[in-house]
Amino acid sequence: MNNDQASGQAVSKKKGSVERFTSSGFILAAIGSSVGLGNMWKFPYITGKHGGAAFFLLFIICLIIVGLPILLAEMTIGRGGRGNASASFFNLTGKKYWGAFGLLSILTAFMIMSYYAVVAGWTFHYTVESFTGLLFQEGSDYKSKFISFASGYWPIFWQAVVMLLTGWILAKGVSGGIEKFNKILIPGFLIILLILMVRSLTLPGAAEGVSFFLKPDFAKLDAESALVALGHAFFSLSLGMGCMLTYGSYVEKRQSLGAATLAIGFGDLVYAFIAGLVIFPTVFSYGLEPGEGVGLAFMALPAAFSQMPFGFFFGGLFFLLLAIAALTSAISILEVPVAYAMHKWQWSRKKSAILISILCFLVGVPSGLSVGGVLGDFHPGGKSIFDWMDFITSYVLMPFGGLVVTLFTGYAWKKAGEEAGLKGFWYKAWMFLLRVVVPILIVCVFLHSVGIIKFSK
Repeated sequence: MNNDQASGQAVSKKKGSVERFTSSGFILAAIGSSVGLGNMWKFPYITGKHGGAAFFLLFIICLIIVGLPILLAEMTIGRGGRGNASASFFNLTGKKYWGAFGLLSILTAFMIMSYYAVVAGWTFHYTVESFTGLLFQEGSDYKSKFISFASGYWPIFWQAVVMLLTGWILAKGVSGGIEKFNKILIPGFLIILLILMVRSLTLPGAAEGVSFFLKPDFAKLDAESALVALGHAFFSLSLGMGCMLTYGSYVEKRQSLGAATLAIGFGDLVYAFIAGLVIFPTVFSYGLEPGEGVGLAFMALPAAFSQMPFGFFFGGLFFLLLAIAALTSAISILEVPVAYAMHKWQWSRKKSAILISILCFLVGVPSGLSVGGVLGDFHPGGKSIFDWMDFITSYVLMPFGGLVVTLFTGYAWKKAGEEAGLKGFWYKAWMFLLRVVVPILIVCVFLHSVGIIKFSK
């Protein structure tokens, strides 16, 4: 066994060489990881609920204070440790308990992927339904349409399609799979996003939506808004589940991690900004509620597209956009347990991708059947299986994983600054945020998420 295999680094058995990203490939893959369903599906309705432009500005501040420092820390640990999300911690300290903490992030990614594939499957289904015109039929009740779809077995079929496609891409490797497909998907994603933005901005009444999104009203903000913005800044960058740490292990030493962090953060913000210019003008043009909730994408917006000239085409583009966003994130999420399996059991990449995909699909089936399906009435503790998986990963495991990263980088690993390429003021500022500010804020977000910190209206 060579040193790379012993340390948990992904190795191509065919060529015997360590897998690496090119500089541009890494940036695109990392942006693809952060450009997920969160910004197009979750960001609009939480922004609508918390006042629009003022919340967006708050989100930017939180992204800078919390998101970017943790993002840089994850990538630094990955490149410094040259291993999977567990092995990297151990390689840098020689302490088994740090490796055990890292193992939790692998479990988190696996659990997230199991139900994330369900939602991703919805986007694939709606893409097909939109382009074929089956979704936009006269007099349709889109809430009933979604409930009818979720109550059957089609979600399981589309979940399987997502897992099959994601596993196939990962089986092709870092450069031939992850990097290659992100180089295709991300530019295509941007083109579709810009087309939809132009269409939205030219709708009658679009100006009201633009004003809502870009004209701040700070009176609408409260303490809860701040914690929600903090939480979304954390989750929008795919932090706390080992994705950026795993991707970081494939980065060349000559790549500036500081520059990469800024590029990824900027890409995430641009995406969120354009997404807002797609969603809010459409919402206000057709008299929808901007804080509609999780049903905004699958129940409310189809009603708007059905009234729009060539709505089947623009609706199809919208759901294709969601499908691409879901796929680029799914690739990064599933790579975390796949990389671990390659190291832990010395499996080939192809074998790891196939077996982990199958196992993840099987674990996710109950989640797919619990959103109105045969398990729809099974609500242990008042939550469906899907909701429990989301709650445990998003509100417990991911914040804990982020906290581990900050404490490890801030206190346990003394050479973090050297690996990150930071000196002087920037190193001191990074350490202050990781050691003091970020841990406190993560704990506050966690306490709010689980209902310990509450705010009266």
